[in-house]
Amino acid sequence: MRKLFLFGISFLLITSAFTQIKSPEEFLGYPIGTRYTPHYQIVNYFQYIAKAAPDMVQLRQYGETNEHRPLYLSFISSKENMDQLEKIRLNNLALANTFSDKKTENESAPVIVWLSYNVHGNETSSSEASMLTLYALVNPENLQSKEWLKNTVVVIDPCLNPDGRERYTNWYNGMIGKDYNPLPISREHREPWPGGRSNHYNFDLNRDWVWQTQIESKGRVTQYNQWLPQVHVDFHEQGINEPYYFAPAAEPYHEVLTKWQRDFQKTIGKNHAKYFDKNGWLYFTNERFDLFYPSYGDTYPLYNGAIGMTYEQGGISAGLGIVTNEEDTLTLTERALHHFTTGMSTIETASNNASKLIQEFHQYFNDAVNGKIGSYQTYIIKNNSNDKERIQSFLQLLDKNGILYGTASGSGKGFHYQNKKEDAFTINNRDIVISAAQPKAVLVKVLMEPQSNLVDSITYDITAWSLPYAYGLDAYATQQKINVTTQKAPSNFVNNSTANSYGYVIRWQGISTVKTISQLLKKGIKMRFSEVPFEINGQKFEPGSVIITKKGNGSFANNLWNVVSEICNSNQIKMNAVTSGMVDKGADFGSDLVHEMKAPRVYMLTGEDVSSTAAGEIWDFFDNEINYKINLVNATDFNRINLNDVDVLILPNGYYSFLNDSSAAVNLANWIRKGGRLIALEYAVSQLSKQKWSTLKSKELDEPEKDSDKKKDVYEDLKIYKNRERDGITNYIPGAIFKVDVDNTHPLMFGYPAFYYTLKMDNEVYEFIKNDGWNVGVIKKENQVAGFVGSQLGPQLKDGLIFGVQELGRGNIIYLTDDVVFRNFWQNGKLILCNAVFLVGQ
Repeated sequence: MRKLFLFGISFLLITSAFTQIKSPEEFLGYPIGTRYTPHYQIVNYFQYIAKAAPDMVQLRQYGETNEHRPLYLSFISSKENMDQLEKIRLNNLALANTFSDKKTENESAPVIVWLSYNVHGNETSSSEASMLTLYALVNPENLQSKEWLKNTVVVIDPCLNPDGRERYTNWYNGMIGKDYNPLPISREHREPWPGGRSNHYNFDLNRDWVWQTQIESKGRVTQYNQWLPQVHVDFHEQGINEPYYFAPAAEPYHEVLTKWQRDFQKTIGKNHAKYFDKNGWLYFTNERFDLFYPSYGDTYPLYNGAIGMTYEQGGISAGLGIVTNEEDTLTLTERALHHFTTGMSTIETASNNASKLIQEFHQYFNDAVNGKIGSYQTYIIKNNSNDKERIQSFLQLLDKNGILYGTASGSGKGFHYQNKKEDAFTINNRDIVISAAQPKAVLVKVLMEPQSNLVDSITYDITAWSLPYAYGLDAYATQQKINVTTQKAPSNFVNNSTANSYGYVIRWQGISTVKTISQLLKKGIKMRFSEVPFEINGQKFEPGSVIITKKGNGSFANNLWNVVSEICNSNQIKMNAVTSGMVDKGADFGSDLVHEMKAPRVYMLTGEDVSSTAAGEIWDFFDNEINYKINLVNATDFNRINLNDVDVLILPNGYYSFLNDSSAAVNLANWIRKGGRLIALEYAVSQLSKQKWSTLKSKELDEPEKDSDKKKDVYEDLKIYKNRERDGITNYIPGAIFKVDVDNTHPLMFGYPAFYYTLKMDNEVYEFIKNDGWNVGVIKKENQVAGFVGSQLGPQLKDGLIFGVQELGRGNIIYLTDDVVFRNFWQNGKLILCNAVFLVGQ
């Protein structure tokens, strides 16, 4: 066996003959990498080590997955550090200015290194490596790690995504024979839908750090913010023909990253390179993986004062072994060994630089609280009554990330997000005010800035996410320093009265309202909604307002209002009493303009033809946000669906093969004509636009305008090979925000002002519907708000349909060309989906 140069000795060759602590191989009964270790056995090994070395290891459960697998953190350090672990934690928070007792502040404290493994379920080698790393740290024969742990606390999360990992490994173990087959075409390397990458709800947890829409992310980030480590590593795998990637990262770097954060990435990369070079292993740096989008396992730590890094080992979905393009068999053993090496190298580098890491960490947060981050010093969210539910969701996000906010008074000028220009503002006592002078100042700037400074347009993810746009809030960003009284915004909600009345009206304003209506429908309560605004008893109600009267609810007798109020109170939704069915202005409650609200039977197509993440975000939204039943059916089983049992059919982003079958397409159209509602998102819209019965047509993009008077340069078509990627982005849009003008008299846009901010991920724009439909959301000229759009594409994204409704017989086709629930953090779009399900066509 070729000698492995790992920190002067080969940790993997150390035997435990002189210790009572078992290696992973001794505990499991097989060498790491020769078979997949089930999650429960990974947990068992960490539990075993915690019991065998209690002076050095603590194991803490921080949550449970949707499939009820435990989530653990392991804390490893010297006995001296472990005896004062809580003191170290509180001191670290004091250094970050997030703990009020400044007496605990001590820069001579240990550095905290946090290692996160297996966030993507089918990137399996890192969880195997986590056991090697744990053993190397506690093995009493390992003198080097014993020295490092004198000034270092290591936190190991052995598996961030147990459900995804088990989905992949259980499938893989059922595919292989006595020996693994390394041929890439063999079935053990061809994962079925949805693959093991995502969690139970098919979410990519690596893009959920800020948003915390998933149960795993909520638990993990809560713990993360209670420690705020100086170094964080997220272990991944990439394509099988890639070697190993480690820091320094590629451009673009967000401008808030400090020189120290950039420089230390180089320091740690050089240390990794030393070991990889000695072993003859290939690797690359400074390519592909940038540091911009805020919700990754490297950027979120960076925006919270740490050195955040992604390590990528070639081998995603590679099983126990696979043949690469170089005709070399890449094994799980090798992949785990490489991750083990960078993990130990990270700890070594952090230990050797502990004092400087702590000092820079402290300075980072001192600069934050002293208002030295960015030009905008204060952000004001106007507390408009119509935005109550959006603001509530917005504040929940701030709370989850430890961002401080409060109230203030005064006036001034600032950037108005809605108008994209400097406007005067006055702060009212219920407005939400966020100071940039706070510990989380960097994260505040990154999340709130109207337009991020993108120094390089080739980026790995979306380029815009500004929260006022994502939540649809009226906001200002000002360079003025405004004194903020840090406190929770006062609530104006008071438990509803159950007084006997003719009826009650609930305003249709957001997801809490939808959740309330969902619960009322489950109870069998009859409701109606108005398609026009009305006034009654001195109160004004917008279209979509839900009306509950005693009529039709006789089965509840005198208990009706108790049932309704209990549900409304639980969701903090106000019931507005009315004494008559005759309105002062608008349509009376018995009018044809006031429609019965029925509980729709909702189906969604999923499976091989569908984007798993697109289907997952809708599934999760129905299950966990509005708690409304949704029936998931494989798209390949479309012809088996009894469409008489379906009121609403949702087609998430995907390519649907049944639409190429003329008889199936006719059956779908006939169902719509009989009263069905079809909701299509993203590429499903493109497919439908090609059906004969669709009135929607794709808008042809113009050729770039040319100066006809200018003689063509004979060398114009010559291209430089190394610039091929950059030349290709002139027609590229990696996720930018556009303002959409909407018709809020149409049910699809009830609850919205006259505009909506959409996150555009493609160049699809459609012609205006001319007959049998409604152009409910359109994009006009110069409506780009934030983010990158290619120079040739940008001028052409105009004068087209983004959201539309086609009337077909007694039914409707709702076209949502952009993802309105993107990763479930695009909060402002969720009501559009709810309107399509509950209001359109009723």
